[in-house]
Amino acid sequence: MHKLLIFTDLHITEPGEAIIGLDPGARFAAALDHALAGHPDAEAVLLLGDLTHHGRPAQYARLEELLQTCRLPIHMTLGNHDDPEAFAARFPGQMNAGFAQHALEFGASLVLLLDTADRDGAAPRHGGWLCQTRLDWLQRALAAAPGRPHLIACHHPPFKTGFPGMDAIALANGQALYARLDAAGAQAHLLCGHVHRTISGRADGYGFSALKSPCHQMPMALNDRSTALSVDEPGAYGIVLLQSGGVIVHSEDFALARSGTDDPHSA
Repeated sequence: MHKLLIFTDLHITEPGEAIIGLDPGARFAAALDHALAGHPDAEAVLLLGDLTHHGRPAQYARLEELLQTCRLPIHMTLGNHDDPEAFAARFPGQMNAGFAQHALEFGASLVLLLDTADRDGAAPRHGGWLCQTRLDWLQRALAAAPGRPHLIACHHPPFKTGFPGMDAIALANGQALYARLDAAGAQAHLLCGHVHRTISGRADGYGFSALKSPCHQMPMALNDRSTALSVDEPGAYGIVLLQSGGVIVHSEDFALARSGTDDPHSA
């Protein structure tokens, strides 16, 4: 079994800048410290986009500073709040053929980290898009690993979540992603962020999970079309366990977590 630590929607700001009264940098630092202390056997950290709040160079500089305490390999992709050029200038090693996309092997499993940031203006504002170049890259990566279990990780969900405002700015061409998975006969689980909620289900034949932010969350307002709703619910990170038979996804509300007990009656 292989363990990965997953963070999405960090929304890092410059020091002193808050989001609904919260310091995203401080919240991410606490989440990362908690994850590294509690999971010393993890093999890598994945960051699923919206790394910063405005895509400013100073915000990526702060992110780089916050990541200095991380002893694990780090793999990042981008979301709608990111600026690809500013990101590439600060993290050139995270770019692959012009995109923040990665094919990562963990035992029998292949993790494909997709860059869904819309560079073409093809999606609604804040929506996601996979251009032909990225779809071709995905197709080649799938063809190179037939019959293996896959984790497809990206920022924008290709599936509906029940939040009408967020569903309107999801991955605009999600069916193109599904078509590549179907053609490859992929055994795939989808892992996304963007919505700032812990969500799971099945869509187009594929299981999916969405994770919360370490910072601010989407309230449970299923009838609201706004994309700007935020509440101070506990922040979280994800723990993914990859095994030969599939994938397990956990969500950890790190601010609420407490140490375990040896009480035999605690169930």
